[in-house]
Amino acid sequence: MSKKIVVLGMMSRHPVAGIIWLTMQYLVGLERLGYETYYVESHGATPKMFMHDGDDGSVRAASFINDVMRRFDLGDRWAFHALHSDRRCYGLSEFALYTLYRSAALLINLHGGTTPLPEHVETGRLIYLGTDPVLREVELHQGVQETVEFFQQHSVLFTWGENQGHPDCRVPVSTRFPFVPTRQPVVMEAWSADGPERDVFTTVAGWQQLWREIELDGDVYHWSKHFELLNFLELPAHTRQALELALSGCDEADVRLLERHGWRVRDAVEVSSDLDVYRRYIVQSRAEFTVAKDQNVRLRSGWFSDRSASYLAAGRPVVTQDTGFGNILPTGTGLFGFLTLEEAATAVEAINSDYRRHSRGAVELARTYFDSDVVLGRLLKDSGVY
Repeated sequence: MSKKIVVLGMMSRHPVAGIIWLTMQYLVGLERLGYETYYVESHGATPKMFMHDGDDGSVRAASFINDVMRRFDLGDRWAFHALHSDRRCYGLSEFALYTLYRSAALLINLHGGTTPLPEHVETGRLIYLGTDPVLREVELHQGVQETVEFFQQHSVLFTWGENQGHPDCRVPVSTRFPFVPTRQPVVMEAWSADGPERDVFTTVAGWQQLWREIELDGDVYHWSKHFELLNFLELPAHTRQALELALSGCDEADVRLLERHGWRVRDAVEVSSDLDVYRRYIVQSRAEFTVAKDQNVRLRSGWFSDRSASYLAAGRPVVTQDTGFGNILPTGTGLFGFLTLEEAATAVEAINSDYRRHSRGAVELARTYFDSDVVLGRLLKDSGVY
């Protein structure tokens, strides 16, 4: 069997540190299991962040991908197929790319961000890996034909919504398109803590993102995290622990509102524009405090953040809004879920009362549940690769 695996991604669409780390831990983790991994962008979207003076941004997007791949010692195993403009292939040639598709043991449609092309589908080895559950599951439930046709082109469907199918989960389940639970892989040594620890609980998040709202059974479910953060606006008044939010999409009025209530606020761009800065921000934090999207909280999808998994791997305990992940992951040592302000404050104080124990518990939880060898070994088995 071929030892080549292709990850179809979208780093040039979202060239921020969190997405890059998420993507590269799949590639590096699969390499560690003995596979020769390739990264390909063939999503057809314009790389807007790389467009200058009206050009199509392809050259700069390709250069960006090349730099990332070389940083992780993956050399020239990449391709950027400029389907949004002249269809030119950067990195691998078009012939080499099509040959790779035919020979690969697996093609992973990461995030489901790539509309399948005939050359992907005809292999019979294209899998969907959904990192943001709810929207597409609801579209399936509502019979959206475009979504049905999209999923028909994949051989196996994976989701980070690990609570789907449990009695308390309200995300619709499709009998025609069953989803296999998976979670984000973490390359543990990438997050080993170094440098001085800051006495602050932190997180990195988008603030106001008013799109992708979902209506299900007459109720509206929100995508934007600011709805949930506002529910916990008073948390700093309930703890002496410093709390810091690195936010994107947060205007001056919102910053002032948060600061008046005791939050520290900084621009997420400062943290997310560089891989090393992002990593240091996580590993030098005391812990993470964060919330989840309303869609995942009220529907109890079981979604868990890849960023939070990185905090755990660094030995940084996590306090995060409960999405039902407690049905899968152990909580109470290193990881705490909450639904109310009182539960959040209690979790913060519990961590501070025995920090070393919770720090060790965070690492052990990451090693047991998120280590790339464990997660990707299961993914390959469930995909039929071995």
